[in-house]
Amino acid sequence: MANIYTQQSNNVRKTWFLMAIFLAIVIAIGYGVAWYIGNPVILYGAVIFALIMNVGSYWYSDKLVIKMTGAKPATKASHPELWNVVENLSITAGLPMPKLYIVNDQAPNAFATGRNPEHAAVAATTGLLQILDRTELEGVMAHELSHVGNRDMLVSTVAVVLAGFIAIISDLFLRSMMFGGGDRDNRAGLLFLVLGIVGIILAPIAAQLIQMAISRKREYLADASGVLLTRYPEGLASALEKISNHARPMHRANTATAHLFISDPFGGDKRSIGQKISSLFQTHPPAVDRIRILREMGK
Repeated sequence: MANIYTQQSNNVRKTWFLMAIFLAIVIAIGYGVAWYIGNPVILYGAVIFALIMNVGSYWYSDKLVIKMTGAKPATKASHPELWNVVENLSITAGLPMPKLYIVNDQAPNAFATGRNPEHAAVAATTGLLQILDRTELEGVMAHELSHVGNRDMLVSTVAVVLAGFIAIISDLFLRSMMFGGGDRDNRAGLLFLVLGIVGIILAPIAAQLIQMAISRKREYLADASGVLLTRYPEGLASALEKISNHARPMHRANTATAHLFISDPFGGDKRSIGQKISSLFQTHPPAVDRIRILREMGK
């Protein structure tokens, strides 16, 4: 099982490497805007506002996501197999039993949310429960519980905060150039102006790319961590295969919650034009890659 642990540790390192790059971009742009505007108070205000909004979203993430997806509580009586699977896996993982929910949607999918294991919620669609057998369901639920155990809501929230921060300070920089500010009469000012224009265009795009890359790495990590729980890579691989083959957009798909699902809720695995470019902006890695890696783990 050493290759599973290797996959897990590699994804942890890659995730935090991306976060480090992300933070470096934030610091560089923030310093530049503060220097150009000459009034760091505006920048501090934007940062505080972004933090308050995103921390609030993180703190109430379970309630917000459940409401947005239209999920309904699942009980042991109404869904005994799902309850039993999650209960057993929670004991194995050493995690509290999360609240269980069902989303009435024929698109096979599942998600986990909650700011910490004590406030976690796991949901599955009716379509998922219809097409998976028990070992496949165990693979999917182990994946979702791994998101809980790995504190992925915290990681994704930090990524969203940083991406939003970059967008805000880029907008501030644009407004400062439109309405005045900074010293544009010397060479340094002109050079910074040119660099600023380039930054305004590229920084939000780069931030979005890194945010999506972090999301994809967390999916790989949850796959590997889930296999550590079930000790059966084929269960999750087979489940992802079925999910991919039955992919369809969810009725209440939302870009704000797309990264939480085990598979793209927009049915994004089935793309043909510009796949390599569009994949950079996807919250999920291609199912075929995930399946291949999982089956290599089982060898």
